[in-house]
Amino acid sequence: MQPDRTAPARNRLSLETSPYLLQHADNPVQWHPWGETALAAAKAQDKPILLSIGYSACHWCHVIAHESFENPAIAQVMNDLFINIKVDREERPDLDKIYQIAQQMITQRSGGWPLTMFLTPEDQSPFFGGTYFPDQARHGMPAFPDLLQRVAGFFHANREQIRAQKSQIQAAFAQLTPPPASGRVTLDDTPLQGLRAALAESFDATWGGFGRAPKFPHPGSIEQCLRTWHRSSTAAEPDLQALFMASLTLRRMAEGGLYDQLAGGFSRYSVDDQWMIPHFEKNAL
Repeated sequence: MQPDRTAPARNRLSLETSPYLLQHADNPVQWHPWGETALAAAKAQDKPILLSIGYSACHWCHVIAHESFENPAIAQVMNDLFINIKVDREERPDLDKIYQIAQQMITQRSGGWPLTMFLTPEDQSPFFGGTYFPDQARHGMPAFPDLLQRVAGFFHANREQIRAQKSQIQAAFAQLTPPPASGRVTLDDTPLQGLRAALAESFDATWGGFGRAPKFPHPGSIEQCLRTWHRSSTAAEPDLQALFMASLTLRRMAEGGLYDQLAGGFSRYSVDDQWMIPHFEKNAL
């Protein structure tokens, strides 16, 4: 059988396992996954890095993909001016945290997804960023291809200014990073007790969940409650409150609109406290 030569060429993301990265494997953008190959290419070609971070259920990640990443003309601009790296925040929350904080420092605006960051090729320092950018100028935002041209031009013309900004960002990060613990610290369950107290303080005893709307399931918090209860289950006074926090949250989620009663699975979060109005991004079955 002859190969289908009409099929679009796939980029480097076709070798990945992340559902989010695989969604972009057919883009005309020459995407790289985060790794030494992409970082070395940026250095060798002296091109800034365009870092795009998102996740598979993110609505605006799909919008920018359809508007820009699937557009051959915009993809050509991206390929000509940048080394393009795509990251799944579910796989690399460490990278997402670093560049979300950097974006807020640089733009003085809240973060979110898709996260669009521009990095220096030599050490991946951020020098500009944002979240969603439209393919055409609207709502006070510049057109993505125009922004790409301006960012690339700024990078090549203002290297010293970018280095100075890098120093400021590094100093700010240093203040956010706690000093390392001394070697004399005793390892015990104090951090777990602190987490248990924090979860109890933010727990909604009526509707379940932690915090107020928009309300996220936070599976890690639910699992921690179950682990806390299980660890205490053979004690004279088992932690029934931890079990209650987990079970009420799961019950309210299943009874509310967050749960897809027809197809199964949960939406990513609820817009209200009662889990009734979902934000229509399917999370998992």
